[in-house]
Amino acid sequence: MGSWRVWSWVSGTWRPGLKVGARRRDADFGTEARRRPQPQGSSKRKNPVEDEPFPGLLRTENLGPEELAEVLRAAVVDQKGPLVTLNKPQGLPVTGRPGELTLVSVLPQLSQALGLGHRELQVVRAPGKEASGLVLLSSCPQTASHLQKFFVHSRRTRRPTATYCAITDGIPEPSEGTVHVALKLERMDGVDLAVPVTSPSRKAILEGVKRTLSHFHVMATGCGCALVQLQPLTVFPSQLQVHMALQLCPVLGDHTYAARVGTVLGQRFLWPAETTKPQTQVLDEALLRRLHLRPSQVAQMPLHLHLHRLLLPGPRSRDPPRELLAPLPSYFSRSLRCLRLSHQ
Repeated sequence: MGSWRVWSWVSGTWRPGLKVGARRRDADFGTEARRRPQPQGSSKRKNPVEDEPFPGLLRTENLGPEELAEVLRAAVVDQKGPLVTLNKPQGLPVTGRPGELTLVSVLPQLSQALGLGHRELQVVRAPGKEASGLVLLSSCPQTASHLQKFFVHSRRTRRPTATYCAITDGIPEPSEGTVHVALKLERMDGVDLAVPVTSPSRKAILEGVKRTLSHFHVMATGCGCALVQLQPLTVFPSQLQVHMALQLCPVLGDHTYAARVGTVLGQRFLWPAETTKPQTQVLDEALLRRLHLRPSQVAQMPLHLHLHRLLLPGPRSRDPPRELLAPLPSYFSRSLRCLRLSHQ
């Protein structure tokens, strides 16, 4: 398999990062977060952990379509034929309302920046707004259709094609297993939230309830947190966040579903989903110290959920799947260092 060079957002610019395709040996998958350069004339080296708690976050409020397209062009992981793969920054929505700046809204500009001319790009696979990681685009409708059939067939045969990395507040027990639960979308205060459904009827399934399934595997633990590998076998909005909350181990930076996990005398429990509103995630003092965060900074903490690996079909039906990898965001790598999470 070949290797591809990816880019990272560092100190206001996108810079070339490590090649992907090689086997990773530790928790940050060969993607050490870069330290901010010291200003000229500075004699004292500052601690980047304290100075920049969430390095590398994309701020779209001051970007226009052309600037965002250039950011995404620099984030391209691989471009072969009609397929384009990029490493989506956290916080960028894939779709939205007319006039909103989204991935889809800048695809024409991105197509031009990549030299595709008038060939239109379409999204084949992408993580949600709050997650980061691999986005698969295609300029050929036939190729896009072929890939979609591959993903659907893989789900039906219970073969995962997407692997996410997450940091959880809490350590799942057992350390490996599956989460199988029915979910539905319920509108609460103008927001659609995923809500578990117990023993759904056939009518409920027809009305939008969906049985969801994910595999999880704890890769490393430290400071009461875990680095978890997640492989969804179904597709549902916020599926992985809800599944981890049901394990009483919400994803770090989850300000939507973490509030469903309560604590009494050190014991965790689930609040009823229908009565729990999204709020800033509550982290204990010890964890805040480990992360070098003030309580006021938690609301800006990004979701630590990254689509790290995708499998694509090989050139021929008998060929093994092709693998694409994307490094972790720099804020994710920083949190791994702070929590001393190391995967052997």
